[in-house]
Amino acid sequence: MQRTLKILIIVLVVIGLIILLMPAYLRTALIYQTPDLDDYRIFHNRTIEASRPAPWPKHEMFGTLQIPESHTDSFFKFEPAAFLIIQNGKLLFEEYFDDHQPDDLSGSFSMAKTIVALLVGAAIDDGYIQDVHQPVSDFLPEFAIAQHDVSLYHLLTMTSGLDWDEEYAAAFSVTTKAYYGRDLEKLLKPIGIADPPGSVFYYTSGTTQLLAFIVEQATGKRISDYFAEKFWSRIGAENDALWSLDHEDGMEKAYCCFNSNARDFARLGQLLLNGGYWENEQIISPEFLMQMTTPLNYVSDKKGNEVDYYGFQTWILNHRGMNIPYFRGILGQYIFIVPQWDAVFVRLGHKRSDYRINDIPSDVLIYTDMFLEMMSAMEQ
Repeated sequence: MQRTLKILIIVLVVIGLIILLMPAYLRTALIYQTPDLDDYRIFHNRTIEASRPAPWPKHEMFGTLQIPESHTDSFFKFEPAAFLIIQNGKLLFEEYFDDHQPDDLSGSFSMAKTIVALLVGAAIDDGYIQDVHQPVSDFLPEFAIAQHDVSLYHLLTMTSGLDWDEEYAAAFSVTTKAYYGRDLEKLLKPIGIADPPGSVFYYTSGTTQLLAFIVEQATGKRISDYFAEKFWSRIGAENDALWSLDHEDGMEKAYCCFNSNARDFARLGQLLLNGGYWENEQIISPEFLMQMTTPLNYVSDKKGNEVDYYGFQTWILNHRGMNIPYFRGILGQYIFIVPQWDAVFVRLGHKRSDYRINDIPSDVLIYTDMFLEMMSAMEQ
């Protein structure tokens, strides 16, 4: 009995030492495991104030639509939190699930990448950045990537060749270190390139984080503050948003961790739908938005597929004869822009499909077809 107790004590001591000696980010990753919608609770955050709230007006057909029975099983399979439709600038449909409420914050995950692209466009409009072809070395000379011929265009299009392992499930991947770590600048500075810039499309979170560092250097402002100034205060956001940081008063986790709700996320889609205008005020240049939402086409991904599904940090779905730009996050966070219907729709949730068609998760098609069926029903 005493021998067993001694062995148990030794094992516990060894485990304790291992935990104490492992990197802080890894301890955090082991505690919280996989990311979830409310991870902002485990990070420090910077507040983005909703200084001029303007609630969505109700559509005259609000309350008349419902999720089609033909899509019920596939829709609920991926554990939704919210589904919302804006049409003609009015709230047409919204429903919340799993105790989620309209004002509850929800993590954007990689939808934040498209937000960062908007910030780059604003910085160009304001003259802080010359154009998309300005070299990275003008802003981040101390970063290893600045030693190569990399431009903002390469970063915006995910063709920088950054030597980054975009693996979310691996404990020791650089993406895991970025998400749970406490010093994004230290993490990014030594990372160089693996492929010649402009030669191949490879989606990496580190690429977007570099863009955020560039916006901060160019403007002299925190990206949360710049976003509040250029967008959140001007598009009627009803609720304060949070942008999670790598440490207290640190750098925004720009590639992933903007936290808001379905109604306010929809405003970002509406801004793209409006061509950069909000109530007759130009918020961002239409020309930059056109570049954001135009497929690359000229370049292939690592599988050899033509990249007809990505622009500037923005996904593009070609479906049923429509080009539909959309924001996209790893747990099935989406903002879709559908010009043919003068509509934006948002889906937030806990899961997305692992099955992909030309790098498009198959649940994207589920939500798009569901939206189209709902819109068609409205006309009957």
